[in-house]
Amino acid sequence: MTQCCINPSILSADFVNLEAELQKISNADSVHVDVMDNHFVPNLTLGLPVVQRIQAVSPVPLDAHLMISDADRWAPGYADAGVASVTFHAEASIAPVKLARELRARGSKAGMALRPATALEPYLDMLSELDMLLIMTVEPGFGGQAFLDLTLPKIRRARAAVEGSGVNVAIQVDGGITEETIVRAAEAGANVFVAGSAVYGAPDPSGAIDRLRKAGSL
Repeated sequence: MTQCCINPSILSADFVNLEAELQKISNADSVHVDVMDNHFVPNLTLGLPVVQRIQAVSPVPLDAHLMISDADRWAPGYADAGVASVTFHAEASIAPVKLARELRARGSKAGMALRPATALEPYLDMLSELDMLLIMTVEPGFGGQAFLDLTLPKIRRARAAVEGSGVNVAIQVDGGITEETIVRAAEAGANVFVAGSAVYGAPDPSGAIDRLRKAGSL
C-alpha cells in the first residue's frame, strides 16, 4: 500500500472565507472538492468556474469529486482546467473506460467512484485504466453522515483486487471519516481518506489532519 493521504473536503468549510479556509489545510495531501448538480445527488454546490478559482488559491492540489449526471460530457472540462485528480461516478457514466482514458490524456489522474450499493465486481477489469477507486462510505450528497460499516467488505475486495492485479491504484473512502473510523477503513485496505467535519469541525484543522494521518497509517 502507498502512504496514507488525507484529503479534507471543503464541503464542511466556510464558503464565505474559502481562501482562508484552504490555507488552514496546507499540510493536507489534496483538497477534496465536491461538485454536485442537484440531479445525480439531491444537493447543489459549485461548478467549474468556482473550482478554477479554488485551484488558483489552493496551497495543495485539487481532488475533484464529480457527483453529477452526464459525467462523460462534463468531466473532461475539469481535466482541461488543470485539476490534478478528477473522479466521476460509475453510475453517471455510459462509457467509463473511454472517460478515464480521456481524463488521463488531458493531464489529470482518473478516479471512479461507487455508491455504497453499487457492486464492485463489474468494474474490476478496468482497474488498469484508473489511478484511484473511490468507495463511498455514505450515500453521496451531504456531509456529516455516519460511516457505513457495511462498505468495509467492499473495501477489502477492492484492495485484494488491486494487489492481485499488480496495478498502482489508490483506494479512497469518502464519508463519515473520523479518527475512529479511519482505522477500520485503513485496516480494510483504503489509503486515501476524505474528511470534512473531522477537519473543519476541529478547532485546529491542521492538527486534525496530522492526527488523522497518524491514525490511518498502518
